[in-house]
Amino acid sequence: MSLVTLTINGKKVQVEQGTTILNAAKLLEINIPTLCHMNLHDGSEHNPGSCRVCMVEVEGRRNLAPSCNTPVSEGMVVKTNSIKAITARRNVVELLLSDHPQDCLLCEKSTNCELQSLAADMGIREIKYKGEMSTFPKDVSSASIVRNLDKCILCRKCVTVCNEVQTVSVLSAVNRGFDTVISPAFGMPMVDTNCTFCGQCVSVCPTGALTEVNNTSKVWNALNDDSKFVIVQTAPAVRAALGEEFGNECGTPVTGKMVAALRSLGFDRVLDTDFAADLTIMEEATELMDRIQNGGRLPMLTSCCPGWINFFEREFTDLLDVPSSCKSPQQMFGAIAKSYYAKKMNIDPKNMIVVSVMPCLAKKYEAAREEMGNDVDIVISTRELAKMVKEAGIHFNSLHDEEFDSFLGESTGAGVIFGVTGGVMEAALRTAYEWITNETLDDVEFSMLRGMDGIREATIQIKDMQVKAAIASGLGNARKLLEKIRSGEADYQIIEIMACPGGCIDGGGQPYLHGHYEKLEKRANALYQEDRNKPLRKSHQNPAIIQLYDEFLDKPNSEIAHKLLHTHYTCRECD
Repeated sequence: MSLVTLTINGKKVQVEQGTTILNAAKLLEINIPTLCHMNLHDGSEHNPGSCRVCMVEVEGRRNLAPSCNTPVSEGMVVKTNSIKAITARRNVVELLLSDHPQDCLLCEKSTNCELQSLAADMGIREIKYKGEMSTFPKDVSSASIVRNLDKCILCRKCVTVCNEVQTVSVLSAVNRGFDTVISPAFGMPMVDTNCTFCGQCVSVCPTGALTEVNNTSKVWNALNDDSKFVIVQTAPAVRAALGEEFGNECGTPVTGKMVAALRSLGFDRVLDTDFAADLTIMEEATELMDRIQNGGRLPMLTSCCPGWINFFEREFTDLLDVPSSCKSPQQMFGAIAKSYYAKKMNIDPKNMIVVSVMPCLAKKYEAAREEMGNDVDIVISTRELAKMVKEAGIHFNSLHDEEFDSFLGESTGAGVIFGVTGGVMEAALRTAYEWITNETLDDVEFSMLRGMDGIREATIQIKDMQVKAAIASGLGNARKLLEKIRSGEADYQIIEIMACPGGCIDGGGQPYLHGHYEKLEKRANALYQEDRNKPLRKSHQNPAIIQLYDEFLDKPNSEIAHKLLHTHYTCRECD
């Protein structure tokens, strides 16, 4: 690759040919503001040049150039801080603000809004341009995502992640000129589209145009209702990211402080979805072994991720018999809480409220699915929990670590790694290996299953059996694997799919990454470290799980286990 030398603000820099001015400037630690530019999970970039905020002056060029999609050339001289460039950027932001609601104090994205931050950096304190403002009805049709087009700045980040990364293709630009909007076809409400509610569009939206359905008021009402016994479960990925909302370094595990904060908020019991992850492995590993040994439908696909299940039910309806019939850990937890646990605690299930803290916006939709039977009452995201802690005046970082309550609070390392791509597969194999061989698995870390690549394949030797496995994270990658199954090309026994790239650590309800996807490795390592610190690292070793089967469920895949812990799939395109 040939190198190019250019000068930016009087400083020389040498970069590879084809590099954009924006990226060349970053090497000199020169910040050029952007709104539409976006880094993607695979290392590529989204450079539409549509917002025109990143304009710079290039010597010899009559017009300003958008730095995000203008390649460098030998001897190029660039000024990012000339009065011409600064004035142009300021005009663009002022024009955006002229067609933007002035309700920042009430906006869900306040303090996390890139337009708000940019206006503050530029010292914009008044609306210079006044005129007609575009107004649209707010879409609150789904249980997961709110769409407010009044706040859309047409950056098309959501279009890119929905169409190119997730390949769901729900959002696109509709109409032209002042009437242009980013919308589903024909302006349909989100709930009537093929939206999977994965929330990746919410994660990349720079303003409040796409936000999550806020359920915190429902939780506060439940906590203040003396007639209700309110329990909370926390997903594994939450503990790897929650600390970021309180200024902690990315990847800092905050399990103990999270438990203490939840207890301080007033929950009657603070329990762990990791327990239900262990329970999921008991059911799923049993189902996998039965399919392998008795000629059942292969490959078996894991069913823990509701985002990919939504995707599958709408776009691959001819493969309804492929996924495991197991419910997700969230739903298994709710089912056990309102049956076995309620009886154990001598509580009427009607007076029990199950709250879930999840990294995923699709979990809100999942809990509302009719076939789930109201096992989980309220779902909030990692971000929503952080807001509640701040609202309550709890100084999170000063809290002393506390332990989960029992029963339903005990877990193994296998349950913890559910939060990262490949974790469900690894947890299942730890148990399946010992059940098949009747031998102890000493090295429980399947390193070949780990990593952030969108599609990974591995062959695991279990005695004289070769288990061929595949892992996909991100729905675009899931589509590739599902097409191979559909065409008969796939030669796997088990496939794990997570809707969000990297798994739940990158869920739509996690702290915003603002394109810094390298942080996902740190979140993943936090979960792997917590796994290593657990005294027990295989799901079938969890004494509380053993007790649950002895006292209530009998055995994995028993009649009562199927009634409470398994589900069925529906052809959603037929709705």
